Amino acid sequence: MTSQETRTSSVWPRNFYVLGKLPIVATTAAEAADELCRMAVSRTTAARHVHLVNAYTLALADNDDAYAAILSGDSINLPDGKPLSIVSRFVKHAPTLNQIRGPKFFLDAFSVGRNYNVRHYLLGSSDNVLEKLQERLALEFPGCNIVGVESPPYRTLTEQELKAQDRRIRDACPDIVWVGLGTPKQDREAKRLSLSTGVTCVAVGAAFDFAAGEVREAPKWMTRFCLEWLFRLFSEPRRLWRRYLFGNIKFMQIAWRCLVRNEAGLSVRK
Repeated sequence: MTSQETRTSSVWPRNFYVLGKLPIVATTAAEAADELCRMAVSRTTAARHVHLVNAYTLALADNDDAYAAILSGDSINLPDGKPLSIVSRFVKHAPTLNQIRGPKFFLDAFSVGRNYNVRHYLLGSSDNVLEKLQERLALEFPGCNIVGVESPPYRTLTEQELKAQDRRIRDACPDIVWVGLGTPKQDREAKRLSLSTGVTCVAVGAAFDFAAGEVREAPKWMTRFCLEWLFRLFSEPRRLWRRYLFGNIKFMQIAWRCLVRNEAGLSVRK
């Protein structure tokens, strides 16, 4: 067992597997939300950064060792993409990787978080989306505690701006910072923030936009049949065509390696 495997299994006591270059946790959606909230409020370990991993994430990590390093070590990676669970079944993982969709995981954590008095901080998207998001969360999850929201500029922040942002987050004393800045920027920021603020940070993709009703979710049948990417592509073709063209082709290469060479066969239990 490598030091990386030891750290991951000790933080999140579940089986996990390596797909491509990334360790991915095998758990259920309900367990993941509960585990996140318990970990965030316990403060018994150093802050961790949590990521929702899909085919595009694996493709980027396969081409970029620096990015792969961010999603390793003290990172907790959950299988957001349906294709990951399909590959897991093909290589006969036991238990298999179950899809944990980012938008639902986000809402589940707000629901479960009320049992733990979790303090949430929302970082990302636009002021308009954040306003609608807060209204929806307060209505659907009465008693949820949002201690801060922030929409950063759509550019790289200066060092002074980052320090000021981190100070605002620390002053709000959240248990979880939800980071919705888009892949791969949000993954880098979640790790940086967890180290800077000492708070558990979750890179949650477009969950803000979905939950606020700004972006339509794919029909359930498309999600079930691994076609959610196609729905999103038709919804935003100019923005997403490169992502899905590159990501899907690269992911198929990774999946083929897993099937032929059994690269994904490592299972760790605590």
